[in-house]
Amino acid sequence: MSIPQHVTKTHATGNDFVVYADPDGEYEPTADEVRFLCDRHFGVGADGLIRLAHPQAVSDLTQTQVDDCEAGGAEWFMDYRNADGSLAEMCGNGTRAITRFAQREGLAPLAGRGVFRLGTRAGVKTLTPLGDVDGLGRDVFRVEIGAWRIGELNAYEVTIPGTSGSARGTFVDMGNPHVVAVIEDGKASLPAVEALDLATKPVVEPVIESDQNVEFVRVDGLDKTAGTGRATMRVNERGCGETLSCGTGLCATGVTLRALTGIGHWTITVRGGVLRVDVTADDVTLTGSATIVGDVTLA
Repeated sequence: MSIPQHVTKTHATGNDFVVYADPDGEYEPTADEVRFLCDRHFGVGADGLIRLAHPQAVSDLTQTQVDDCEAGGAEWFMDYRNADGSLAEMCGNGTRAITRFAQREGLAPLAGRGVFRLGTRAGVKTLTPLGDVDGLGRDVFRVEIGAWRIGELNAYEVTIPGTSGSARGTFVDMGNPHVVAVIEDGKASLPAVEALDLATKPVVEPVIESDQNVEFVRVDGLDKTAGTGRATMRVNERGCGETLSCGTGLCATGVTLRALTGIGHWTITVRGGVLRVDVTADDVTLTGSATIVGDVTLA
């Protein structure tokens, strides 16, 4: 196998990953190996796999991308693969999970000792370790996800095969593609967020050639004086199915809710926990916890 014998299981608000460090660039996984490790019955089980490697050891990167990592101060790169073996541009929860792992390996600073700059296929991301934070959990990181791009509001129709009703969705580019559908708003006819069958892949029309993640969101409260809001989200990720959390999906949700309400600071509950999303005209930050579950020795 082209993966090491020892790997680690991590999660970030329930979005779980098999991770390992590859400082010498020896262990670039094949798609079959990723599918095996992420299989929840025959492998370790995860939503995706992350190899922590130097940018020049990641074979699909262009020289421009490698140079951009160097210019952005990123010695390490998050080589992320979806559970089906496909490459992914970005994973917001994955950045926290791999940084928590890098902390344990002595490759990233602890809380109060600086920031960690991490290369991704969507550019260099800066993570600030915050330690334990009330309401968000232990080993919390603030991730500067960066620029976002939103399409026309409610330009897409979202349905779920086998489920009656539909909702309108908004395209958001977070370095990877999302369609965010706000439901339980008196306009959408889909069931309540908790009742959705997200084991079934949602259908988005018009079709987006790259495929997409789809978020279903309910607004739980607004405080316009404080400029804050609360929401609940579930997500079906391309290449994974439903996950308990999706970092870039949370950011896409914050971007969409800001466009709809004018409020840019959101506390969002997902099945894996609670996170904070802060949106400005220029960028998004995501704040949440990360956890090391344990180490695994492969047979």
